[in-house]
Amino acid sequence: MSYFFVAIFVALIGYLVYFDALKSEEFINSPYNKRQDTFADRVIRGKLLSADGESLAYTETAEDGSETRVYPYDDLFAHVVGYTEKGKSGLESLANFQLLTSHEGYLGQMQKAFKGDKVIGDNVITTLDTSIQRAAYDALGDYNGAVVVMEPKTGKILAMVSKPDFNPNHLADNWDELVSDDSNSSLLNRATQGAYPPGSTFKIVTSLAYLREHGTLDGYSFDCQGSITVGEHTIHCYNDTVHGQEDFTTAFAKSCNSAFAQIGLDLGAGALKSASEDLLFNKKLPVDLTYRKSRFSLDSSAGKPLLMQTSIGQGNTLVSPMHMALITSAVANEGELMTPYLIERVENDNEDKVSETKPETYKRLMSVKEADTLKELMIDVVENGTAKKLNGQGYTAAGKTGSAEYDQGGERQTHSWFVGFSNVEDPDIVVSVIAEGAGTGSEAAVPIARAVFNEYYY
Repeated sequence: MSYFFVAIFVALIGYLVYFDALKSEEFINSPYNKRQDTFADRVIRGKLLSADGESLAYTETAEDGSETRVYPYDDLFAHVVGYTEKGKSGLESLANFQLLTSHEGYLGQMQKAFKGDKVIGDNVITTLDTSIQRAAYDALGDYNGAVVVMEPKTGKILAMVSKPDFNPNHLADNWDELVSDDSNSSLLNRATQGAYPPGSTFKIVTSLAYLREHGTLDGYSFDCQGSITVGEHTIHCYNDTVHGQEDFTTAFAKSCNSAFAQIGLDLGAGALKSASEDLLFNKKLPVDLTYRKSRFSLDSSAGKPLLMQTSIGQGNTLVSPMHMALITSAVANEGELMTPYLIERVENDNEDKVSETKPETYKRLMSVKEADTLKELMIDVVENGTAKKLNGQGYTAAGKTGSAEYDQGGERQTHSWFVGFSNVEDPDIVVSVIAEGAGTGSEAAVPIARAVFNEYYY
């Protein structure tokens, strides 16, 4: 019995050492840990900086010692940088521990402690690029929606825009109005928390399911007559366009609803669900900001109408712009999804490095062959299909447009989608765009993406 209690005691001591050395910072750093806020009694909150060295948030201290958090870019980075009043959101929440921790020199900290002065918190350098953020923000214009820009080879998030937005400098003054605004939901980060029907961007998923079922796209043929009817349910191509005889590449490039509705019927619900969940539908996403899971609810009991609708990105399927950026990144990166991140490194007030994020693989979502096949399909969308507005630029591009229908007060409206990447041989950036109620993907989302690509290269 004595040995038993000794073993328990030793195990307890071992766990306490392990927790203090390896896990304590993780628990303290949790955004749900209110203990962090007590650090503000002795630490002036550090700065949030862009990748190009611009200040995105800093603390201004008045002569009386009162502190004000300042956001120099007003609403430009509202959702991704977040706020510290009325709770915390965005990077202000994600990096709260780092911003309220000081790695200033020990002697300097001791001197300030004796004087009763606060020490200066560490600065967090983000992956965000101010020029790309501005280009995405301006290109989205008056549309509600979101834009996500990231590097597929590293996972760095270069821009994240959501509209409608708010000015974090005046959050407290406008709080009651913002939280009671059910129609616009301005505080919602649509990039990560938005839930939209994916429209024809989902044909990437349907294509993957077909490829896995048949092993190749060769030999596929479909004669499009502008619509397809099964029983009493009819799926129309856009404007009832008759595409005629098509191979798979052409059907994808022209975004032929009739062809993909038939593909869905042939594949069945099981194949679509399997491909969807391999691409993280109904699954946890490797996203640090608050997000909403994407939903795919089709099962074997679904009727043919729902199966047809789901195959073209309608039905009950919902996805966020961030999730579509992740799927597109995996295609661009030979099937491997890199863990997305927003914090590049942490430095103390003297610019000495405290920590740094290293790119790492999250998961392989598809094989290299599958990714290469999807990439070729997306290249043809730009060269010969619905995203021709991206063709002939000083860079190559690949992508998929989407037009997602939804009901608004009894009227059918259409969200405009585009997902794609640039420099197709060695992809540089991925862009995911949704413009709410803006029409087809080629009308609104493609020009928005083009503005982002142009800013990156020019």
